[in-house]
Amino acid sequence: MIDLHCHTLHSDGTDTSEGLALLAEEAHLTALCLTDHDTLGGIPGFLAMQSQVKVRLLVGTELSCMFLGQSLHVLGLLVNPDDATFQARLVELRGRREDRNDRMLIRLAELGYPITREEVQAQADSPLLSRVHFAKALARRGYVRRPPEAFERLIGDDCPGFVPRQELTPYEAARWIREAGGVPVVAHPGRFDGGRFRWDDAMGDLQREGLEGLEAYYGEYRASEQKYFLRLADRLGMVATGGSDYHGGNKPGLRLGRGRGGLQVPDDLLDKLETRQRLGSYH
Repeated sequence: MIDLHCHTLHSDGTDTSEGLALLAEEAHLTALCLTDHDTLGGIPGFLAMQSQVKVRLLVGTELSCMFLGQSLHVLGLLVNPDDATFQARLVELRGRREDRNDRMLIRLAELGYPITREEVQAQADSPLLSRVHFAKALARRGYVRRPPEAFERLIGDDCPGFVPRQELTPYEAARWIREAGGVPVVAHPGRFDGGRFRWDDAMGDLQREGLEGLEAYYGEYRASEQKYFLRLADRLGMVATGGSDYHGGNKPGLRLGRGRGGLQVPDDLLDKLETRQRLGSYH
């Protein structure tokens, strides 16, 4: 059993990268890919654990794009962590995130929910700030009862406190990932647009933009969703991947490798992913 989607405190998770490797070993996974948002900052510590665990430790990241007016996440699986161009591009993305964070602070103050950058940073264990940390700061101030309520009322997509950032196009994300030796994969398509979207034609459009795979197994999918995306990947000739989207304490009840309990990502998907990597990458 493998898990190709998880996060550490280097983005919006709560575990260290070293602790995540040990957790994967305890879960008896055969492979784990670390996919923090817009950064490879946790990768050195993660890979340094390889000599201490049997589970294969793999390199990835997760990038945000804009597709049909909605935020679409793209996994860059098996990227080369030493690719200087890719690292520079990630620095640029983090700059865009910081700009969005500044504007979100202003927007929340205008709405009557003032918080400071210091309050948000206090909720994070790394410099990278996400909406998860904003939600915790808003709850800490008493503006909402719990962090999930902040997403429902204030900072979720289409909420009054949401501020978009300058997103990549799917084509740009796919090109960046392929040029770094990785495979670009549509992350959790079943959660796009609140799960109301049908992908029969649109996924083909993304494939023509350079996306090579889709997350057919996911920690929060229903059985019907998994079946649908497996069939879609097969019909389009896209590689199917899967992962829990584990975030530690920021997604309570969701376990590494098992999601909400029923997730089982087959080992042979990694073989197919590595075959696609050899065939599709520019390097």
